[in-house]
Amino acid sequence: MAINEWSDDILIAELADEPGFSEDVGAVMRRLDTAGSSAPDVILNMAAVSYLNSSNIAQLLRLRKKVISAHRRMRICAVADPVWSVMLVTGLDKVFDFTDDVSTSLASLQLGL
Repeated sequence: MAINEWSDDILIAELADEPGFSEDVGAVMRRLDTAGSSAPDVILNMAAVSYLNSSNIAQLLRLRKKVISAHRRMRICAVADPVWSVMLVTGLDKVFDFTDDVSTSLASLQLGL
C-alpha cells in the first residue's frame, strides 16, 4: 500500500485486497493517531480491492468514526462492482461518501463539497 501525503490536509491511501487491506487501513489509523489535532482529510482509493469481508467493513466504520471525531472528511473512490454490491446490500452507500476516482475526491475535498 502507498500512503501519499497529497498535502498537509489530505492523505491518499491506495488499498489492496486482504491481507493487505487490514494492514493498509491500520496504517491510516496510526497516521491519524499520530497527527493529533492536525489530522488530514482521507481518500481511500479502492481500485485494487475486489471484495470486502465483515472485518474490512468494521475497519472502514472505525476509520470513519476516527475521521469524523477529528472533524475531518473521508472519501472512498474507484470502487469495483463486486465491492459496490456489498456497499449497497449493507447500506454503507448511505454512510460513506463515494467518488469515481482520486481526482474527483481531491476536487470535492478542496472545494468543500
